[in-house]
Amino acid sequence: MTIQAHIASLEQKHGALEEELQSALASPSTDDREIASLKRRKLRIKDEVERLRKTTRH
Repeated sequence: MTIQAHIASLEQKHGALEEELQSALASPSTDDREIASLKRRKLRIKDEVERLRKTTRH
């Protein structure tokens, strides 16, 4: 898998997590820990995408 393909895959996962997070936020029964976990996962993916983009620019 190329770096660009990996970035695209991560961006898709990030988008799916965003949808899941929005759904969780709309549901009053969602546990705060679950929301925090989704946010952390999204941030990890975002950080990984940024790291990969920086390595491909050099």
